[in-house]
Amino acid sequence: MRLKSTKFGDKAAERVRTLERKLEAKMIKEESDYHDLESVVQQVEQNLELMTKRAVKAENHVMKLKQEISLLQAQVSNFKRENEALRAGQGASLTVVKQNTDVALQNLRVVMNNAHTSIKQLVSGAETLNLVAEILKSIDRISEIKDEEES
Repeated sequence: MRLKSTKFGDKAAERVRTLERKLEAKMIKEESDYHDLESVVQQVEQNLELMTKRAVKAENHVMKLKQEISLLQAQVSNFKRENEALRAGQGASLTVVKQNTDVALQNLRVVMNNAHTSIKQLVSGAETLNLVAEILKSIDRISEIKDEEES
């Protein structure tokens, strides 16, 4: 009778040791997964910060270009008035006014093209920020799924 009891006790002890090893391995895996996830979150946060800086820089550039456009539009307006005065027989020759207007229009086109490029970059940065936000949401979901699996 004692032999059976010892055999049963040995099997139970072996089963407990096996379960302890499995638990320890699972805990090590969970800790590794946690560190990996933490590393990914840190990288995403760094990327988000960099993209935010880029977006702010692009916004500042757009504001500067808008100011330049406004200045050039004022120049064009002045040239138009000067042109109208010339047509009425006042002021400098019509050729000079036309040349000044052409230069102002060329400058306005250059500034508008630069503004368009900056706006494209800003939109691209915003799309990238949106992608980062989606990645962060996914990370939260992965964490929730792991928590549910553990429960």
